[in-house]
Amino acid sequence: MRNLFILALCLVGLSANAQLYATQTGEVSFFSKTPMEDIDAVNKQVGSIINSATNEVAVQMRVTNFIFPNKLMQEHFNENYLETDKFPSATFKGKIKESVDLKTPGTYAVTAAGTANIHGISRPVELKGSIVSNGKTLQLTCTFDIRLDEYKIDIPKIVFAKIAEVVKVKGSFQYNLR
Repeated sequence: MRNLFILALCLVGLSANAQLYATQTGEVSFFSKTPMEDIDAVNKQVGSIINSATNEVAVQMRVTNFIFPNKLMQEHFNENYLETDKFPSATFKGKIKESVDLKTPGTYAVTAAGTANIHGISRPVELKGSIVSNGKTLQLTCTFDIRLDEYKIDIPKIVFAKIAEVVKVKGSFQYNLR
């Protein structure tokens, strides 16, 4: 919660008209498809804030909160691939590119451009999605791809055929006005 508070302070800035929408129960999942094996995991403890005055978005999660259907996969993910002892969290900070008034009820197609930090590597990324607003709450869904080599996530040759080079990521967030 402390980290979400710090993110909120960063997003509020000096804007007197800031309306913050926040969640601690956002969901991020990923899917890796190969001819040999499909791998999927979900994290349902993702914190996020949207500042409606500036359209800035911040997302933060503990990587160890991803749950896999197989405990051995989860162990390998944390210890061998994402090295969560060294890199415990992943973040996204960016801004919605379209001019949208999130206080006005409606459905908005959005693109957020910003920086993702995964495995200690920061890279520019664009997230495409939609926001449904009723004025008091927001529902954001988004998708994007992660190329493992761009974040220096090394896959041993022995299991290379079981893990996709590009992983599909989906996010789903239900925000409340703060």
